[in-house]
Amino acid sequence: MSTQFQGVIPPVITPRHADGSIDTASLKNVTKHLIDGGVSGLFVLGSSGEVPYLTNDERELVVSTIADANAGAVPLIVGANEQTTHRVIEEARKVVDLGADAIVVTSMYYAIGNASETETHFRSIHAAIDKPIFAYDVPVRTHFKLPTDLLVRLGRDGVIAGVKDSSGDDVSFRQLLLAAKDIPNFDIFTGHEVVVDGALLGGAQGVVPGLGNVDPAGYRRLFYAARAGDWTLAAREQDRLADVFEIVYTPNGRVSGGAAGLGAFKTALQVMGVIESNTMSSPMLSLNDAETAAIREILERNGLV
Repeated sequence: MSTQFQGVIPPVITPRHADGSIDTASLKNVTKHLIDGGVSGLFVLGSSGEVPYLTNDERELVVSTIADANAGAVPLIVGANEQTTHRVIEEARKVVDLGADAIVVTSMYYAIGNASETETHFRSIHAAIDKPIFAYDVPVRTHFKLPTDLLVRLGRDGVIAGVKDSSGDDVSFRQLLLAAKDIPNFDIFTGHEVVVDGALLGGAQGVVPGLGNVDPAGYRRLFYAARAGDWTLAAREQDRLADVFEIVYTPNGRVSGGAAGLGAFKTALQVMGVIESNTMSSPMLSLNDAETAAIREILERNGLV
Protein backbone atom coordinates (compact mmCIF):
# COMPACT_ATOMS: atom_id res chain seq x y z
CA MET A 1 0.00 0.00 0.00
CA SER A 2 1.08 3.61 -0.51
CA THR A 3 2.63 5.18 2.55
CA GLN A 4 3.36 8.68 3.85
CA PHE A 5 5.72 7.74 6.67
CA GLN A 6 7.89 4.68 7.17
CA GLY A 7 11.17 3.46 8.59
CA VAL A 8 12.89 4.49 11.80
CA ILE A 9 11.50 7.53 13.63
CA PRO A 10 13.09 7.75 17.10
CA PRO A 11 11.44 9.69 19.93
CA VAL A 12 14.12 12.29 20.56
CA ILE A 13 15.42 12.61 24.13
CA THR A 14 15.65 16.01 25.82
CA PRO A 15 19.15 16.68 27.23
CA ARG A 16 19.53 18.92 30.27
CA HIS A 17 22.54 20.65 31.78
CA ALA A 18 23.56 19.64 35.30
CA ASP A 19 21.60 22.65 36.58
CA GLY A 20 18.41 21.31 34.97
CA SER A 21 18.14 23.77 32.08
CA ILE A 22 17.59 22.52 28.53
CA ASP A 23 20.92 21.82 26.81
CA THR A 24 20.27 23.07 23.28
CA ALA A 25 23.81 22.32 22.06
CA SER A 26 23.46 18.68 23.10
CA LEU A 27 19.96 18.57 21.61
CA LYS A 28 21.41 19.67 18.28
CA ASN A 29 24.10 17.00 18.63
CA VAL A 30 21.43 14.34 19.21
CA THR A 31 19.53 15.52 16.13
CA LYS A 32 22.70 15.29 14.01
CA HIS A 33 23.52 11.88 15.50
CA LEU A 34 20.08 10.60 14.49
CA ILE A 35 20.13 12.06 10.99
CA ASP A 36 23.67 10.77 10.40
CA GLY A 37 22.42 7.38 11.62
CA GLY A 38 19.96 7.29 8.74
CA VAL A 39 16.61 7.79 10.45
CA SER A 40 13.50 8.48 8.38
CA GLY A 41 11.99 11.07 10.72
CA LEU A 42 12.06 12.48 14.24
CA PHE A 43 9.34 12.12 16.86
CA VAL A 44 9.59 15.22 19.05
CA LEU A 45 7.87 15.75 22.44
CA GLY A 46 7.17 12.10 23.08
CA SER A 47 7.49 10.08 26.26
CA SER A 48 11.22 9.59 25.65
CA GLY A 49 11.51 13.37 25.37
CA GLU A 50 10.13 13.66 28.94
CA VAL A 51 7.29 15.77 27.60
CA PRO A 52 5.15 15.70 30.78
CA TYR A 53 8.02 17.32 32.66
CA LEU A 54 8.59 20.18 30.20
CA THR A 55 7.19 23.65 30.74
CA ASN A 56 5.43 25.34 27.84
CA ASP A 57 8.54 27.42 27.14
CA GLU A 58 10.73 24.32 27.25
CA ARG A 59 8.48 22.51 24.79
CA GLU A 60 8.72 25.39 22.34
CA LEU A 61 12.50 25.56 22.80
CA VAL A 62 12.85 21.82 22.14
CA VAL A 63 10.75 21.88 18.96
CA SER A 64 12.40 25.01 17.54
CA THR A 65 15.91 23.72 18.34
CA ILE A 66 15.31 20.37 16.65
CA ALA A 67 13.60 22.03 13.68
CA ASP A 68 16.61 24.32 13.24
CA ALA A 69 19.12 21.47 13.51
CA ASN A 70 17.06 19.24 11.22
CA ALA A 71 16.74 21.96 8.55
CA GLY A 72 14.16 19.93 6.63
CA ALA A 73 16.30 16.79 6.37
CA VAL A 74 13.57 14.46 7.63
CA PRO A 75 9.91 14.90 8.65
CA LEU A 76 9.21 16.17 12.17
CA ILE A 77 6.37 14.34 13.89
CA VAL A 78 5.57 16.25 17.06
CA GLY A 79 3.50 15.29 20.08
CA ALA A 80 0.58 17.51 21.00
CA ASN A 81 0.43 16.24 24.53
CA GLU A 82 -2.46 17.57 26.60
CA GLN A 83 -5.32 16.14 28.63
CA THR A 84 -8.41 17.14 26.66
CA THR A 85 -9.52 18.01 23.15
CA HIS A 86 -9.33 21.80 23.11
CA ARG A 87 -6.00 21.78 24.95
CA VAL A 88 -4.62 19.35 22.37
CA ILE A 89 -5.80 21.57 19.52
CA GLU A 90 -4.15 24.59 21.13
CA GLU A 91 -0.89 22.66 21.58
CA ALA A 92 -1.06 21.24 18.05
CA ARG A 93 -1.38 24.71 16.53
CA LYS A 94 1.73 25.81 18.44
CA VAL A 95 3.89 22.92 17.26
CA VAL A 96 2.67 23.24 13.68
CA ASP A 97 3.74 26.89 13.74
CA LEU A 98 7.14 25.71 15.01
CA GLY A 99 7.63 23.30 12.12
CA ALA A 100 5.73 20.06 12.76
CA ASP A 101 5.01 18.03 9.61
CA ALA A 102 2.59 15.77 11.51
CA ILE A 103 1.31 15.54 15.05
CA VAL A 104 0.92 12.70 17.53
CA VAL A 105 -2.13 12.61 19.79
CA THR A 106 -3.18 10.31 22.63
CA SER A 107 -6.68 9.73 23.88
CA MET A 108 -7.68 12.02 26.71
CA TYR A 109 -6.02 11.41 30.06
CA TYR A 110 -6.85 12.54 33.59
CA ALA A 111 -10.27 13.22 32.04
CA ILE A 112 -10.56 9.65 30.75
CA GLY A 113 -13.34 9.10 28.23
CA ASN A 114 -14.98 6.12 26.57
CA ALA A 115 -14.74 5.00 22.93
CA SER A 116 -17.44 7.43 21.76
CA GLU A 117 -15.81 10.44 23.41
CA THR A 118 -12.39 9.35 22.10
CA GLU A 119 -13.75 9.21 18.57
CA THR A 120 -15.13 12.75 18.94
CA HIS A 121 -11.75 13.79 20.38
CA PHE A 122 -9.81 12.64 17.29
CA ARG A 123 -12.38 13.90 14.78
CA SER A 124 -12.40 17.35 16.42
CA ILE A 125 -8.62 17.60 16.28
CA HIS A 126 -8.61 16.49 12.64
CA ALA A 127 -11.16 19.19 11.80
CA ALA A 128 -9.02 21.86 13.46
CA ILE A 129 -5.51 20.88 12.32
CA ASP A 130 -4.41 20.65 8.69
CA LYS A 131 -1.61 18.14 9.26
CA PRO A 132 -1.48 14.33 9.41
CA ILE A 133 -2.44 13.01 12.84
CA PHE A 134 -1.03 9.85 14.40
CA ALA A 135 -2.94 8.17 17.18
CA TYR A 136 -0.60 7.28 20.04
CA ASP A 137 -1.84 4.12 21.77
CA VAL A 138 -0.13 4.24 25.16
CA PRO A 139 -2.52 2.96 27.85
CA VAL A 140 0.22 2.92 30.48
CA ARG A 141 -0.04 6.73 30.33
CA THR A 142 -3.70 7.26 29.44
CA HIS A 143 -5.33 4.28 31.18
CA PHE A 144 -7.37 3.72 28.02
CA LYS A 145 -6.55 1.19 25.28
CA LEU A 146 -7.52 2.51 21.85
CA PRO A 147 -9.95 -0.04 20.33
CA THR A 148 -8.90 -1.60 17.03
CA ASP A 149 -12.25 -0.97 15.37
CA LEU A 150 -12.07 2.71 16.29
CA LEU A 151 -8.56 3.11 14.87
CA VAL A 152 -9.54 1.36 11.65
CA ARG A 153 -12.67 3.51 11.26
CA LEU A 154 -10.69 6.70 11.84
CA GLY A 155 -8.09 5.52 9.33
CA ARG A 156 -10.66 4.72 6.64
CA ASP A 157 -12.26 8.13 7.13
CA GLY A 158 -8.90 9.90 6.81
CA VAL A 159 -9.06 11.28 10.34
CA ILE A 160 -5.75 9.71 11.36
CA ALA A 161 -2.73 8.93 9.18
CA GLY A 162 -1.63 6.02 11.32
CA VAL A 163 -0.87 4.65 14.76
CA LYS A 164 2.15 4.68 17.05
CA ASP A 165 1.55 1.57 19.14
CA SER A 166 3.10 1.48 22.60
CA SER A 167 0.33 -0.62 24.11
CA GLY A 168 2.49 -3.63 24.84
CA ASP A 169 -0.37 -5.75 23.49
CA ASP A 170 1.13 -7.78 20.65
CA VAL A 171 -2.16 -9.53 19.92
CA SER A 172 -4.10 -6.32 19.34
CA PHE A 173 -1.15 -4.92 17.37
CA ARG A 174 -1.28 -7.86 14.96
CA GLN A 175 -5.07 -7.55 14.72
CA LEU A 176 -4.67 -3.87 13.83
CA LEU A 177 -2.15 -4.69 11.11
CA LEU A 178 -4.56 -7.22 9.61
CA ALA A 179 -7.63 -4.99 9.85
CA ALA A 180 -5.87 -1.94 8.36
CA LYS A 181 -3.82 -3.61 5.63
CA ASP A 182 -6.01 -2.29 2.80
CA ILE A 183 -6.15 1.35 4.00
CA PRO A 184 -3.91 3.54 1.79
CA ASN A 185 -1.56 6.02 3.43
CA PHE A 186 -2.16 4.48 6.84
CA ASP A 187 1.10 3.84 8.63
CA ILE A 188 1.48 1.71 11.74
CA PHE A 189 4.58 1.90 13.92
CA THR A 190 5.64 -0.23 16.84
CA GLY A 191 7.22 1.29 19.93
CA HIS A 192 8.62 -2.09 21.04
CA GLU A 193 12.41 -1.86 20.75
CA VAL A 194 13.11 -5.59 20.90
CA VAL A 195 10.41 -7.13 18.67
CA VAL A 196 10.73 -4.86 15.65
CA ASP A 197 11.63 -7.69 13.25
CA GLY A 198 8.36 -9.46 14.12
CA ALA A 199 6.36 -6.24 13.75
CA LEU A 200 7.85 -5.57 10.32
CA LEU A 201 7.22 -9.17 9.25
CA GLY A 202 3.58 -8.63 10.24
CA GLY A 203 3.33 -5.57 8.00
CA ALA A 204 4.22 -2.57 10.17
CA GLN A 205 5.60 0.43 8.29
CA GLY A 206 8.28 1.16 10.87
CA VAL A 207 9.42 1.66 14.43
CA VAL A 208 9.58 4.48 16.97
CA PRO A 209 12.32 3.14 19.27
CA GLY A 210 13.56 4.99 22.35
CA LEU A 211 16.75 2.94 22.00
CA GLY A 212 17.06 4.44 18.51
CA ASN A 213 18.49 7.53 20.22
CA VAL A 214 21.51 5.40 21.10
CA ASP A 215 21.84 3.24 17.97
CA PRO A 216 19.89 4.73 15.07
CA ALA A 217 22.13 3.01 12.51
CA GLY A 218 21.31 -0.39 14.02
CA TYR A 219 17.60 0.18 13.59
CA ARG A 220 18.18 1.47 10.07
CA ARG A 221 20.04 -1.76 9.21
CA LEU A 222 17.22 -3.80 10.74
CA PHE A 223 14.58 -1.92 8.76
CA TYR A 224 16.38 -2.24 5.43
CA ALA A 225 17.10 -5.93 6.00
CA ALA A 226 13.39 -6.47 6.62
CA ARG A 227 12.42 -4.44 3.58
CA ALA A 228 14.77 -6.56 1.47
CA GLY A 229 13.20 -9.73 2.85
CA ASP A 230 16.42 -10.83 4.56
CA TRP A 231 14.79 -11.96 7.79
CA THR A 232 17.90 -13.81 8.97
CA LEU A 233 19.89 -10.57 8.89
CA ALA A 234 16.98 -8.68 10.44
CA ALA A 235 16.80 -11.17 13.32
CA ARG A 236 20.55 -10.98 13.86
CA GLU A 237 20.40 -7.18 14.09
CA GLN A 238 17.39 -7.37 16.37
CA ASP A 239 19.23 -9.78 18.66
CA ARG A 240 22.14 -7.34 18.91
CA LEU A 241 19.77 -4.46 19.68
CA ALA A 242 18.10 -6.58 22.35
CA ASP A 243 21.50 -6.88 24.00
CA VAL A 244 22.02 -3.10 23.77
CA PHE A 245 18.59 -2.70 25.40
CA GLU A 246 20.05 -4.34 28.52
CA ILE A 247 21.24 -0.84 29.47
CA VAL A 248 17.77 -0.03 30.79
CA TYR A 249 18.08 -2.70 33.50
CA THR A 250 21.34 -1.42 35.00
CA PRO A 251 19.68 0.65 37.79
CA ASN A 252 18.06 -2.58 39.08
CA GLY A 253 15.22 -0.87 40.94
CA ARG A 254 17.15 2.06 42.40
CA VAL A 255 15.19 4.60 40.34
CA SER A 256 11.71 4.70 38.83
CA GLY A 257 10.96 2.80 35.66
CA GLY A 258 10.86 6.00 33.60
CA ALA A 259 14.15 7.23 35.02
CA ALA A 260 15.74 3.83 34.39
CA GLY A 261 14.83 3.69 30.70
CA LEU A 262 15.28 7.32 29.74
CA GLY A 263 18.22 7.68 32.09
CA ALA A 264 19.92 4.73 30.39
CA PHE A 265 19.45 6.32 26.96
CA LYS A 266 20.84 9.62 28.22
CA THR A 267 23.74 7.96 30.02
CA ALA A 268 24.64 5.96 26.92
CA LEU A 269 24.66 9.13 24.81
CA GLN A 270 26.82 10.85 27.43
CA VAL A 271 29.29 7.93 27.35
CA MET A 272 29.30 8.12 23.55
CA GLY A 273 30.12 11.84 23.70
CA VAL A 274 26.87 12.98 22.08
CA ILE A 275 25.47 14.88 25.07
CA GLU A 276 27.05 16.68 27.99
CA SER A 277 25.05 15.34 30.94
CA ASN A 278 22.67 12.53 31.84
CA THR A 279 20.61 14.83 34.07
CA MET A 280 16.95 13.87 34.30
CA SER A 281 13.92 16.11 34.68
CA SER A 282 13.09 16.70 38.35
CA PRO A 283 12.06 14.81 40.42
CA MET A 284 13.56 11.83 38.55
CA LEU A 285 17.00 10.69 39.67
CA SER A 286 19.93 10.48 37.27
CA LEU A 287 21.97 7.29 36.91
CA ASN A 288 25.12 7.06 39.03
CA ASP A 289 28.75 6.19 38.32
CA ALA A 290 28.33 2.45 38.85
CA GLU A 291 25.35 2.33 36.51
CA THR A 292 27.25 4.41 33.96
CA ALA A 293 30.14 1.92 34.08
CA ALA A 294 27.73 -0.98 33.49
CA ILE A 295 26.20 0.83 30.52
CA ARG A 296 29.64 1.53 29.10
CA GLU A 297 30.44 -2.19 29.21
CA ILE A 298 27.26 -3.01 27.24
CA LEU A 299 28.02 -0.32 24.67
CA GLU A 300 31.60 -1.55 24.29
CA ARG A 301 30.62 -5.16 23.62
CA ASN A 302 28.22 -3.93 20.92
CA GLY A 303 30.75 -1.64 19.21
CA LEU A 304 29.05 1.63 20.10
CA VAL A 305 32.07 3.13 21.94
